[in-house]
Amino acid sequence: MELGVYSFGDRPADPVTGEQVPVAQRLAETLERIRLADELGLGFYGLGEHHLEQFAISNPATVLAAAASVTEQITLSSAVTVLSTEDPVRVYQQFTTLDQLSRGRAELLAGRGSFTESFPLFGADLAEYDALFEEKLALLLRLDREDPITWSGRFRPPLTDAHVYPRPYGRRLRISVGTGGHPESSVRAGLLGLPVVYAVIGGEPERFAPLVDLYRRAGEAGEHSPGDLHVTMSAIGLVAENSQDAKESFYPYWLETMKYGARARGWQIPTRAEYDGYTRDAAALFVGSPDEVADRLITVGKLTGADRYALQMDWSGVPHRKVMKAIELLGTEVLPRIRKEFGTAP
Repeated sequence: MELGVYSFGDRPADPVTGEQVPVAQRLAETLERIRLADELGLGFYGLGEHHLEQFAISNPATVLAAAASVTEQITLSSAVTVLSTEDPVRVYQQFTTLDQLSRGRAELLAGRGSFTESFPLFGADLAEYDALFEEKLALLLRLDREDPITWSGRFRPPLTDAHVYPRPYGRRLRISVGTGGHPESSVRAGLLGLPVVYAVIGGEPERFAPLVDLYRRAGEAGEHSPGDLHVTMSAIGLVAENSQDAKESFYPYWLETMKYGARARGWQIPTRAEYDGYTRDAAALFVGSPDEVADRLITVGKLTGADRYALQMDWSGVPHRKVMKAIELLGTEVLPRIRKEFGTAP
């Protein structure tokens, strides 16, 4: 099982200090984090797309292109690209360019997004939420497999014998599909033979095991080989040398996100006792010492058959030095245990 990190470039006002990190600083710190992850042998770094003031990254491909120049081995991915509000031709060009720059290390993670701010920004109709994604994903896959391409649809001008350049570094661009846990998304990804990424943002990850099984059964029904069916699980948390330090450090930032969710979506703000339950033995939030987090990754990895696990450790702007330390521990202490348990080559 491969390990990685993902981020949205969070930069709200710090709930502890009240300070807000400038965009330029957060972007520079993001590149430092990706470079460290690469040096430590982590396999994946994903950057998500948001169009809100409290996030530094609205165009993951641009930041990932900068990261390609300071890394050598790590996969560089979006997490996610909100395909419903993108032009598939243009986003394909962005990621094939990244693929060429990185010599085959690009991944385009396509999804609908858990936020909808990009819809009014780019003139997309939320009433067409499902249709937009279905059509644009189909076009994206055809762009990768056909050159030239002739195509017509509802949401962009037709293409007639069109060549879309550059082509990927290899035969195909790695395109995966993100989902928050809808069974239909698992079935779609499996039938298409696409890698799937499960965004686990609440609750214990064991509940995704039936979805992974559904995905693999759909892949078999679609006559895809098991090697084509790749599963990534995600988790939220923080690794620190001491378990209690990790839990105390992460709490105010996690709480800030919960408060934002309460304002934006009507969530009930959880209590500290609930947080302690979520973090006990890294049950739902992967917060703790390297041993705690490694134990949890091994347990869930075996249960779900995950091929890759990615952790988001900078929720609501956890300070850079703590995120860097967490990445260091993930690479130097957690990763060796994962490799030993799953037989992953160094």
